[in-house]
Amino acid sequence: EAFKGLMASLPADVGMAFILVQHLDPAHESLMVELLAGHTSMPVLQADQGMPIEPNHFYVIPPGKYLSVADGLLQLSRPLAAHGARLPFDFLLNSIAKDYGSRAVAIVLSGTGGDGSLGSKAIKESGGLVIAQAPEEADYDGMPQSAIATGSVDMVLRVGEMAAALTKFGQYAAAVNRTATPTVATGDDGFARIIELVRTRTVHDFTHYKQETLRRRIERRMGMMAVPATDPGRYLELLRGDAPEIELLAKDLLINVTSFFRDRKVFELLAEKTIPALIDAHPPDRPLRVWVVGCSSGEETYSLAMILLEQLAKAKANIKLQIFASDVDPDAVTSAREGLYPDTIASEISATRLTRFFSKEDNGYRVSQELRSLVVFTVQDVLSDPPFSRLDLISCRNLLIYLAHDAQAKVLSLFHFALQSGGILLLGSSETAGDTGDRFEVISKAARLYRHIGRSRPGELDFLIKAGDGPRTLARTNPGQTLTRQAAYAELSRRKVAESVAPASVLISTRYEVLYSLGPLDRYLRLAPGYPSHDLLALAPQRLRTRLRAAIEQARGTGKRLVVAGGRVEHDGISTPFNLDVQPVTDHAEEMVLVCFVDAPPTEDNSSRVLASAELPRVAELERELEATRTELADAVRSLERSGEDQKAINEEALSVNEEYQSTNEELLTSKEELQSLNEELTALNGQLQETLERQRTTSNDLQNVLNSTAVATIFLDTELRIRSFTPATKALFNVIPTDVGRPLSDLNSLTADNVLLADARLVLTSGQPIEREIATEAGRWFVRRVLPYRTADAGIEGVVITFVDISERKRAADALTAAEHKAQLANAAKSRFLAAASHDLRQPLQALTLMRGVLTRKIKGNKTDE
Repeated sequence: EAFKGLMASLPADVGMAFILVQHLDPAHESLMVELLAGHTSMPVLQADQGMPIEPNHFYVIPPGKYLSVADGLLQLSRPLAAHGARLPFDFLLNSIAKDYGSRAVAIVLSGTGGDGSLGSKAIKESGGLVIAQAPEEADYDGMPQSAIATGSVDMVLRVGEMAAALTKFGQYAAAVNRTATPTVATGDDGFARIIELVRTRTVHDFTHYKQETLRRRIERRMGMMAVPATDPGRYLELLRGDAPEIELLAKDLLINVTSFFRDRKVFELLAEKTIPALIDAHPPDRPLRVWVVGCSSGEETYSLAMILLEQLAKAKANIKLQIFASDVDPDAVTSAREGLYPDTIASEISATRLTRFFSKEDNGYRVSQELRSLVVFTVQDVLSDPPFSRLDLISCRNLLIYLAHDAQAKVLSLFHFALQSGGILLLGSSETAGDTGDRFEVISKAARLYRHIGRSRPGELDFLIKAGDGPRTLARTNPGQTLTRQAAYAELSRRKVAESVAPASVLISTRYEVLYSLGPLDRYLRLAPGYPSHDLLALAPQRLRTRLRAAIEQARGTGKRLVVAGGRVEHDGISTPFNLDVQPVTDHAEEMVLVCFVDAPPTEDNSSRVLASAELPRVAELERELEATRTELADAVRSLERSGEDQKAINEEALSVNEEYQSTNEELLTSKEELQSLNEELTALNGQLQETLERQRTTSNDLQNVLNSTAVATIFLDTELRIRSFTPATKALFNVIPTDVGRPLSDLNSLTADNVLLADARLVLTSGQPIEREIATEAGRWFVRRVLPYRTADAGIEGVVITFVDISERKRAADALTAAEHKAQLANAAKSRFLAAASHDLRQPLQALTLMRGVLTRKIKGNKTDE
C-alpha cells in the first residue's frame, strides 16, 4: 500500500531512479512488478544482475536475493540466511551511500523490525536525504520508528507528502550536479549571516568550522525548503521567521553520525597492542583516564569502554577506569546517557559482548549498569570549554575534518596539554596530527594513532580562557599570553591545594560505584579481595560499612548534606578520629553522592583524670556491660553476615535462574524475529495473492460478459466429454439448462443432424488437431461446427471446445448464386444456337462479296500496269 501510494503521487518525469525493497518470501515467485505496474506510468522492472540504473524507472528486488549498486549498475547476491534476521534494506542503503553520496535518498516505509536504521545512518553520513513514513500512518510502524530513533531522519512525512519533498531535493541535487564549482563563493555575505544567525539564536557556534562544509549543508537545507542555492538571502529571511528551521539547520550542521566499533581494524589494533601496552605501563595507584571528544550518541564511547574492560580483566590489573565523553549537541549527549540502542546493533557487536554488556528490552538493547557507570557524559564545546586533564587516552574521531585549520591547531594543542607524557591520541581515518615532530610520535599511520612526547608550551593553555569567549579568542596578543599563564598558575595552585589540604573524597553513583576519587583514600578504604570492585561498601572496612551506608541513604533521602562520626583511623601509629561528610550531587539529571573522610579536630585528653574511688565499681560495671554489648553486637553482626551470605547464595541462585531466563528470552526473541520476518514475507505474499485474485476475478467477469454477449454457440467439455460450461446461444442447438453442467454431452438431445460430434471430440482429444464440419438443423439452419483442443498455460490438453457459427445466410446466398449460375448457363446456350444459325445464313453473300473483291482488285492492278 505504501509503495502504491508513493508511486501514484510521483510525476512521470521526476528524474530519479527508484529501487523498491520488500521482505519477500524467498520460496515464492514475486508478483510485485505486475501488481505495481498499474500504479505508475514509469517502467517497473525486476532487478537483474548488471542492469543499468536509469532515471524515471522503478526496480523491484527479486525474492531470495540481496540487492546493491556499484558504478551505476544493480548487483544481486545471495543472503547469508534464508530466513530470520535478514537486512536487505540496510545492505542496499550502505552500497547506495558509497556509490551516490549526497545524491542518495532513503525512504523508510511501513514494516516490522529495524531494517533500514543502519543504512539510514550511512545515507545521512554521506550527505543524502533520509525520510521516514509517519508512524501513525504506517500499517507496521517498527521500521519507521527504529529509523527515527537513530536521529538520522531528516523528515517524517505521510506518503502523499513525499513526492513534493523528493522534487525539492531533486532540484537541489541536479543544481549541485550541474555545477563543478560552488554556486556561491564560500565567503558570501549571505552564508556568513546565516552562520551568525545560528550562533545568536542557538547554543552552537560554527564560526571556526570549514566554510565549504557548512555551505554544502546549508545548501542542502535550502534545497529541502525549495530555496535556490544562489539565493542565501531568501533562506536567511526564512530562518528569521522560522525558529524550528534554525534548530533543524543547526542539528544538520552537527552531523552526528557514529556506530559501534566503527573502522573495526582500528579497534582491533587498540585491543591487541595499544591498550595492553598502556595498561602494562600504567601505575596501579592512579586511575586510567580516557576522554572521548565528540561522542555523539555514545556508540564509540561504549565501544572503547568494552575493550578497556576486557583488556583490564585479561591483564588482571587492579586499575580504576575513568572515561569522560563530551559533545556539543545536548540531544546527542542525552541519548548517550540513556544508552538505549535499536535491535540492529546486533550486526555491529559480537554475541558475547552483546550478552555481557547489554540487556534486551522491548524496543532495543540497553547498556548494562557496569558499562554505564564507567562513563561521565557532559555537554562541552572543545573549542571554548576547559578540557579534562591528566589523560592517558584521547579519542577524537571525525571531528577535526569539519574544523578550519586554525581551530584544528588549537584542538591539537589542547590535546597535547591534556595528555600525560606517553598518552595516546586516536584520530579519525581522514585526520592527522599535522606536524607531529615535537609533540606527537606516530604509532600507526593507517589507524591514526599517536603518542604524546615533548613538554607543553605556554601557548597551549589558551583554552583556559573563560568559556564565554568561545573559539573567537584564538588570536591572542602578548597580554593574552600573560593572562593564560596566570590561569595556568591558578589551576596549578588549585590542584596542589586539593592534593595537600582537601580531605579524602569519593564521588559515587546511586549504586555505590566509585566514579572519581581524590586525596589519601588509602587511610580509610582498602582493596577488597577477589575480583576488582568499584563498590564503595566493599572497599570500606567492616566496622565502617553500616555507618557509611546509613549516612549515604539518609543524605539521599533528605537531599541535604550530612556529617556523622565515622570512627577512628590509625596513621603512622597515631589514632585519629574522623567524620563522614556526605553530600548529594546532581549533574545533568544524573544523581551522585560525594563522600568525604574529614579528620575531626583534636579533643582534650581526659584519660589521665583520676577517678574517684566511688566511681570505680560503676566504671567496672559499665565496662562489663560494654563488653557484653560488644559481644552481642559481634554475634548480631556475625548472624547478619551469615544471613547476608545466605541471601547472597539465594541471590546467586536467582541470578543463575535469571541467566537461564535471559538465555531463554534471547532464544524467544530470536524466534520472534524469525516469526516477524516470516510474517512480513507472508503478508507480502498474501497482498500479492489478493491483488492477483482481484485481477483474476475481474478477468473472469470480463470473460463471462464476453461469453454471455456473443452469438456464437460454444460448449466447453472436459477430458471425459462432460459439460464444463456453455454460452446462452448453445440453447438453439441443444436442449441444455444450467443444471446440465457436469453431465456427459451424449445425454443431451441435439437439434442437429450431427452423428459424428462425439467421435470428432475424442479424436481432437487424442490428436490435438482441430476438426471443422458444416451441419444442418431440423429447422433448416446451417452451422460451421469446429472442435478445438482446450489448452492450458503449460500447453496441456484438458478437454475440448466446440463452437457453432451460424452460416445460414451464407448458405442461402450460395444457393441463390447457384440458381443464378444455372440460368446464366441456359441463356448462354440459347445465344450459341442463335449465333450458329445466323452464321450459316450470312456465309453465301459473304462468298459472293469475296469473289467481287477479287475481280476489282485485278482490274485495279491492270489499270496501273497500262499507265
